[in-house]
Amino acid sequence: MPQVEIRKRLISVEEIFHEGGPRANKPLRRVAGLVVIRNPFAGRYVEHIVDFMDDLKPIGLALAQDMVKALGGDRSIVEGYGKGAIVGSAGEIEHGALWHAPGGYAMREVLGDSKAIVPSTKKVGGPGARLDVPVTHINASYVRSHFDAIEIGIPDSPRADEMLLALVMTTGSRIHNRAGGLAAADIKGEDGLR
Repeated sequence: MPQVEIRKRLISVEEIFHEGGPRANKPLRRVAGLVVIRNPFAGRYVEHIVDFMDDLKPIGLALAQDMVKALGGDRSIVEGYGKGAIVGSAGEIEHGALWHAPGGYAMREVLGDSKAIVPSTKKVGGPGARLDVPVTHINASYVRSHFDAIEIGIPDSPRADEMLLALVMTTGSRIHNRAGGLAAADIKGEDGLR
């Protein structure tokens, strides 16, 4: 398979202190890790692309490790995660689907024994395209307090022959969450759902 060519990376950390209500005792921290790579399949249809997932694994692992470092180095504070991809206009949405396994497994490896599926989204777009990456709790997808999304993007990316790959992590529930449902403290951890 082709060599992965990285043009740029971005790690950003957001801290949320309140959403109009009382100030939180501890701010919610949300980190996004983005990497822009050349799309080796841009401009043509290639039948066999699945092996490129193996080439993306080291990128996912390095990105997830750097995101935990950006949060202070303690992986145990991460409670939510998600992933996404924006494929440049000379590519196809299936190229973004190649990020599913390497991005998800990278976060699971770095975070330890997380049980919930890593939610994902993808689309085709041009430079400056934005993507709302869904977030759920790392151990139980039904924990409503952690349903969230992080908007990602880079102004000059992706170019037509590129892909922007993203991972996101959060340190807790939405600030002022009061939508009910399964509480994080009540997770059974049996199936990644509850």
